[in-house]
Amino acid sequence: MVESHRRRVLVFEHRREALLPRHLFLRRMARSTALSLAFVAGSLALGMLGYRGAEGLSWLDAFLNAAMILTGMGPVSEMHTTAGKMFAGCYALFSGVAFLTAVAVLFAPLFHRFLHRFHLDFEREDATPA
Repeated sequence: MVESHRRRVLVFEHRREALLPRHLFLRRMARSTALSLAFVAGSLALGMLGYRGAEGLSWLDAFLNAAMILTGMGPVSEMHTTAGKMFAGCYALFSGVAFLTAVAVLFAPLFHRFLHRFHLDFEREDATPA
């Protein structure tokens, strides 16, 4: 029984299984949030290191540029070197996908729970005789 609950926290339950208990769902949400935050923090650190190394920006300016690109707002500092421009372009392409991935990982358990509950309600309506 414990192994079954442990597996369900990591992997979404099948549509024919019961809805995950609230405390296990909250644990799933906590793990999803931690994974999403770690991914965003790693992406931000990668951007800061890149701006610092390629363009020689201060740590604060590197943070500002990486955060603005990561969230889709655009660069703040003008790039002067070829390496800086190449990094900024590649980091912008990476960031577009990375931020959407982090948001998807964050909201996947909520979306799954909503659909799972809706599916269970739909099956109950089909099972009741007319």
